[in-house]
Amino acid sequence: MLLTNLKRIIKTGFVNFCRNSLVSFSAIFVMVATLSVILALVLSNVLLKGALEQIKNKIDINVYASVEASPEEVFVLRDSLELLAEVSDVEYVSREQALVNFKERHRDDNLTLQALEELEDNPLGAILNIKAKEISQYAGIAAFLEAEIALSGGKVSVIEKVNYYNNKIAIDKLNKIIGAVESFGFAMAIILIIISVMVTFNTIRLTIFISRKEIGVMRLVGANNNFIQGPFLVEGVLYGFASTLLTIFLFYAILFWLNPFIENVFFLDLLSYFVKNIFSIFFALLGVGSILGITSSIFAIRTYLKV
Repeated sequence: MLLTNLKRIIKTGFVNFCRNSLVSFSAIFVMVATLSVILALVLSNVLLKGALEQIKNKIDINVYASVEASPEEVFVLRDSLELLAEVSDVEYVSREQALVNFKERHRDDNLTLQALEELEDNPLGAILNIKAKEISQYAGIAAFLEAEIALSGGKVSVIEKVNYYNNKIAIDKLNKIIGAVESFGFAMAIILIIISVMVTFNTIRLTIFISRKEIGVMRLVGANNNFIQGPFLVEGVLYGFASTLLTIFLFYAILFWLNPFIENVFFLDLLSYFVKNIFSIFFALLGVGSILGITSSIFAIRTYLKV
């Protein structure tokens, strides 16, 4: 008996969904917009975090040792830095290697190379390239280096220059952009979720109004509340399922078209990420869409059926 009732509820839900195609389309259209904003927010977050990760790999603190500093003094500083919990790696570049790297970077600048050849001695000191575990930890490392400079007192400091603040500007700007995008996307998602619930709510209410005679007959023959509500809940799930499918197809087409541009700018294959995680994305969107549809159905049924 229970299985028979369940089959009838599902069948009635499908019939109502197909029969009221116009009102169903309006609810699906708004749900697609809502799910699209949510998915766009997720993919934007993946894209921006990928870009941030690439920049993190390129960002470091460069400590330029003074020319007078001996390799042993630089090694002592390196060992002190490696003991810091914030430090991931410290690369030592000798004075000789620093000169080779400088010449390589300026190989097309003949004036600079000629001026360098006229000098009797290597004008460059050793360099320590420091990578932090997290971007936010560079400030602590910079503070440690400033303390080292201050502790040198009147003596010649091992450290001649630290380039932290040049990189800090770029890092802070990127973090602000990511924060702004996430806040804007979250706000848009909330607004569209509210609109989606309202539209689906009114769609279900209209469906209930259209089916009011059938509902009256079901009550007369003794149908319980669950049997009356069931088809409308099935409709809500169908709205979510149809919206999820359309959103997936829409984003696949968009990413297929935009992916070459994304790869050139962000060096990230977002289409491959989307395809690789398509089942996770599908079920996540289906869950959100179904919850939206069912929630709207429940509100409409309770408010307008009074069951």
